[in-house]
Amino acid sequence: METLYTVLGRDLTNTILLSTSFLVLFACGELLYHVFKVKAELTRKWSHVGTGFLTMLFPVMLSNHWWVLVLCATFAILLSTSIKFNFLKSINAVDRDTVGSLCYPLAVYTSFLASVWKGNTLFFYLPILIMALADPAAALVGKRWPWKPYAVGDQKKSVAGSLAFLVVSTMLAIYFLGGNLTNEHVGLVLTIAVSSTLAEAFSAKGYDNVTIPWTVIAVCAMSI
Repeated sequence: METLYTVLGRDLTNTILLSTSFLVLFACGELLYHVFKVKAELTRKWSHVGTGFLTMLFPVMLSNHWWVLVLCATFAILLSTSIKFNFLKSINAVDRDTVGSLCYPLAVYTSFLASVWKGNTLFFYLPILIMALADPAAALVGKRWPWKPYAVGDQKKSVAGSLAFLVVSTMLAIYFLGGNLTNEHVGLVLTIAVSSTLAEAFSAKGYDNVTIPWTVIAVCAMSI
C-alpha cells in the first residue's frame, strides 16, 4: 500500500515533468515562429493542440485536482504575463483580440473537477479533446475554404469552419460513446456535436475555449 509520502513524491515529480513538457511545447512554438517564420495563427494552433494532448496525461499522472490547479494556475500566470510584457509571440502575435490562451487553463481545471465530481474521466477527455481538436479544425478549414462567412462581433467565421467542427466533434463523441451505440447514445452524440458546434459558432474573442468544454460537460451531466 502506498504511503502519503510516496503519493506526494510521485505527484510532485509528475507535475515537474508535465510542466517541463509544456515549456518544451511552447519553446518549439517559439522556434517555429522566430526561426522558421511560421505564422502565429499556425504556431498558436500548434500550442493549442499540443496542450490538449499533454493534458490527457493529467488523470493518469496526477492523483487529485490540487496538482491540476497548481499547473493550470502557473500557466495562466505565465500566459497573462506574456501578454503584458509581449513575449511568447508564437501564441500572442495574432491580429485579433483574444483571451483564449487565458481561458484554456480554466477549461482544463474545471473539466478535471467535473470528471472528479462525476467519477468519470469522460467528463475530462471528451470536452478537452473537442476543444483542442475541433476548434483548430474549424479555424483552419474556415480560413482555407471560407464558404458562407458570418461574423460574431468583430470575429469572422464561416459555415465551412462550423461544419468542420461538427464533423470532428461527432467523431470524438462516437469514439468515447461508441462502445454501445444505442438510440440513446446516438442522440447523445448528436446533441454533444451540435451543441458544442453552436457554442463555438457564437463565441468570440477566445471565449470558446470555455464555452465549448462547459457545453459538453453540461450535456453529458444531464445524460450520463
